[in-house]
Amino acid sequence: MSVKLSAQHVRKVYGTHEGAVEVLNELSLDLYAGEKVAIVGGSGAGKSTLLNILGGLDNPTSGKVLLEQADLWALNELERSQWRNRHLGFVFQFHHLMPEFSALEAVAMPARIGGKSKQVAVDSAKRLLEELGLADRMNHRPAQLSGGERQRVAIARALINRPTCVLMDEPTGNLDPATAEQVLALIHDLTFTDTAFVIVTHDPRIAEQMDKRYRLQDGQLCPE
Repeated sequence: MSVKLSAQHVRKVYGTHEGAVEVLNELSLDLYAGEKVAIVGGSGAGKSTLLNILGGLDNPTSGKVLLEQADLWALNELERSQWRNRHLGFVFQFHHLMPEFSALEAVAMPARIGGKSKQVAVDSAKRLLEELGLADRMNHRPAQLSGGERQRVAIARALINRPTCVLMDEPTGNLDPATAEQVLALIHDLTFTDTAFVIVTHDPRIAEQMDKRYRLQDGQLCPE
């Protein structure tokens, strides 16, 4: 298996001098094609910070993040944005769906941004929504969808460009237990053989079903 995403000796420090807080300390992680990795840890341990750095949304104080062998933080802002669109998908605790767009439009949007024609983007979005059990909800806007449906739309949006890696930050954290179980089953059943998944979670049920589990503690990842 090839390494798809690699964090190398990543440090993240907030503040300066006496008030500085080190969140990540020489942290390294390699993610391979098709892997599903869970990251757990206490509140404030730096899990979301790590995810943002892996996703090119927040810069490390030092160290490198290589995505398909490209150093994210050696790219300029436009290049990094284009590389993210091509190679990364994001799913957050809150779905971040724009209220004015239907499920179909929301899922197709990253493909359109990536240069796909409208027809190709829409056809791909339809197939994904059908696969995720939302065939009859494609033209509904977020306010017309349940919490679980909104999160499935967010997952479809993350997968539309067949990314190298999908980063998930507490994907079941805002759902009731029954709906969280449905989303968990969906995550577990996703079979994108070349896509690596990184899931930050407080939910032990999710962590237990991943291929690898790490605990973020004292700025380091420790295998569980």
